[in-house]
Amino acid sequence: MTQPLTSPDIIPGTGTGTAVRLAAEDVPDGLAAGPAPSIARGPAAEPTGVIARFEEWARRTPQAPAVIDGEHTWTYRDLDRAAALVTTALRDRVRPGDLVGVCLDRSAALVVTAVALARVGAVYLPLGPRPGERRTEAVAEDLDVVCLIGDPGVLPARHRAGELTPLPLPTEGSNAPAAPVAAFTDPDPGDGARRAPEGALYAVLTSGSTGRPKAVAVAEPALSVALDWYRAETGLAPGDRQSLLIGVAFDPHLLELWAGLTSGAALVPAPDDVRWDSRVLTDWWRDAGVTVSVAATPTVEPLLDRPWPQDLKLRHLVVGGDRMRGRPGRDVTATVHNAYGPAEATVVATTYAMRGSDAEAGDTAPPPIGTPLPGVTVVVTGDDGRPVDRGQDGELRIGGHCLALGYLDPELTARRFAAPPQDAPLPGVDRLYRTGDRVRMTSDGSLEFLGRLDDQVKISGVRIEPAEVEAAFERDPAVRSAVVTVLRDESGRARLVAHVRPAALGGPSAGDLLAAVRAWLPEQAVPSVVRLVDGYPLDANGKVDRAALAAEASAPGGPSAPAADLAGATPAERLVLATVRDLLGRPGTTLGDNFTDAGGTSVVAARLLAAVERETGVRLRAPELLRSPDLRAFAALLDERRAPRPAGA
Repeated sequence: MTQPLTSPDIIPGTGTGTAVRLAAEDVPDGLAAGPAPSIARGPAAEPTGVIARFEEWARRTPQAPAVIDGEHTWTYRDLDRAAALVTTALRDRVRPGDLVGVCLDRSAALVVTAVALARVGAVYLPLGPRPGERRTEAVAEDLDVVCLIGDPGVLPARHRAGELTPLPLPTEGSNAPAAPVAAFTDPDPGDGARRAPEGALYAVLTSGSTGRPKAVAVAEPALSVALDWYRAETGLAPGDRQSLLIGVAFDPHLLELWAGLTSGAALVPAPDDVRWDSRVLTDWWRDAGVTVSVAATPTVEPLLDRPWPQDLKLRHLVVGGDRMRGRPGRDVTATVHNAYGPAEATVVATTYAMRGSDAEAGDTAPPPIGTPLPGVTVVVTGDDGRPVDRGQDGELRIGGHCLALGYLDPELTARRFAAPPQDAPLPGVDRLYRTGDRVRMTSDGSLEFLGRLDDQVKISGVRIEPAEVEAAFERDPAVRSAVVTVLRDESGRARLVAHVRPAALGGPSAGDLLAAVRAWLPEQAVPSVVRLVDGYPLDANGKVDRAALAAEASAPGGPSAPAADLAGATPAERLVLATVRDLLGRPGTTLGDNFTDAGGTSVVAARLLAAVERETGVRLRAPELLRSPDLRAFAALLDERRAPRPAGA
């Protein structure tokens, strides 16, 4: 727990209970008397290096394992040499500051690519191993991407037809590429595509309200401050094993990757099925000997609902991406860090550490998102941009060494990264990022997350702009318009519902529309429900009444009511169908529907498998669900496993 404030000039530091006393001249003028303002600063920090730290470990411990993937191990010397070969292969075509799209999965190949691009000075732009072709094309049109790295089969047709340069990347391991290339296309000098700002180390995509993703650029010093905190907080060091678990399209994987490489520890890439099944995740932690891990909140919460495995080597688990709905129980042997941070603040800005020995262990109330990391300043502001008093709600703004350089769109950067208020000066802070998140700072300086101020929503830990999803539907000429609303279940989990108005009668089916938007959207942004509507309810101002639309979608017996008759269904079919309908919020789902086509995601799969095991005692694996042609076949597999074996069998 953080220490309580004893005077206005003590501002809490990290989530471990430390605090820093500011010098008198550091206290903002006009704020030293009266109610304490909602301002907190982490301990002082100075940026260090990232790539230089890896190279230091490569010199000091060349034989130490750097990546362990099942039976395959790469030492720091192996990575150093492989990165040098890739650097040579790219050097004539890739220059410092160039954006390079990376279409690789968690693997030694990904790690080597990250090191090689950092050495070249190019900007690492992770797109994930299976980016939608249209989404990738849109990125290439908006941004000046010099090449894409990946297997040719996952690249857009335009890049497959371009100049392909084979890359000497590792091709062993569960997620390894078969024939990695750098795919170059002829640039179009008139397209106005944006370059990364000077000094960028990497850029990541976030959801954009224009219907196309926007890119955030981060410099090496900002990442170094987060890494310095991570190593100090977790004790990550040679001999440790750091997970490489987060999806490559999302920025926390950079924290994992570089934390391992800058500490002398070994990175352990997670097989793909780990993200689909929380039981498989704990088995993997155990079998791989993982000691420090990063994971998305929706992935971890099912683990906290059941007894914690007592044979894990896991010491620290950093969790983020969504609101945590309860604290770990007393049986949890790892320290769980509830982390908060947008990509614009370099992965992590505040954290709150929880242990099984805490007095509050097992509490079902949401824990705070904690206090700022070293070098981070947080301010809770009112509508006028000035700090509110502690205990009052407001918008969270973040400043300090953690801030990204900005978006690749200068106008958007100017809107979201603003100067601090003149009458509440913040020493050393020249910019504050407006998060759009509603928070409250308690008297001890800890932050409580309350929700969003705008239309953005978190789905499975990923920020989604409903407008981007709407635009994906409206690209189809058979769609006149689309409105996306958010429904939440009793636990507060969100799901997207698309209300689509076809351009003509007899237009595409809901399934066809879902299949089409998957090429434009990340998995988490694909709605769980598509409703075909004739029109939209309007409010008093003549605007679409989204609340009324959401109410229609959630109303019993409404347009989404189930049509299937389960009179002859087996108990397993009833269980599977009822659970899927509940998890997806799609009462119209039938036994003939395929799980993923119906809107199933990795998070939903994990919850479905957990529910089936809880109700029947039968543990099925994610691949068995994904290989089943429809829900009826999956239920038949469950019936088969439940059937008693004949005597003597």
